[in-house]
Amino acid sequence: MLKDEDDRSYCQFMAKTDTRDKLLQAGLEVLHRQGFNATGVQEITDAAGVPKGSFYNHFDSKDLLALEVVKAYAARNAEKRKQLREGSGSALNRLRRYFDSLNRIGEASEYSRGCLLGNFAAELSAQSAAVREGVQGAFDEWTTLVAGVIAEAQRDGSVARDVPAKVLASFLINAWEGAVMRAKAEKGAAPLNEFMSVTFKKILT
Repeated sequence: MLKDEDDRSYCQFMAKTDTRDKLLQAGLEVLHRQGFNATGVQEITDAAGVPKGSFYNHFDSKDLLALEVVKAYAARNAEKRKQLREGSGSALNRLRRYFDSLNRIGEASEYSRGCLLGNFAAELSAQSAAVREGVQGAFDEWTTLVAGVIAEAQRDGSVARDVPAKVLASFLINAWEGAVMRAKAEKGAAPLNEFMSVTFKKILT
């Protein structure tokens, strides 16, 4: 009897975990595509294929789902950033390939989505302190990683040392986010191409 109860508990736990994961993945997709305020809970549960009532069994509010979406988005991007640390070639070449790969992701979506971190920063910073802090934390982690690669390039002499690596990293991410926003508005690659040209021909020299 005890084993049967354990099996039932395990199945219930897995079902709850599966539903939460479906909601989180659907939330990431829909919120990235449509934005926070333009998206209702019903749209998220429809995209997840679960009853609307199940949403509040896993998330107390849409704001808390958005915070988890930020974490999931950051974790997904952390996987992509492995090429910065583990890829072949010089640090500067790895950095160039990394930003080029980000630009290709934008191209694949016809520049319509932008960066979820930038989107949430613009839309929710004055609306949700929790989401704002989550976005800030994700930006900080990203900046630290890029700064490490720039510092490596400074050590090998391919990038000048007159500006601290962390300042350069912050500037590059800020500039890229601005280019993404402009590309989203223009539905074209020109702002991202300009970012690549100025960054790797002028700034990181």
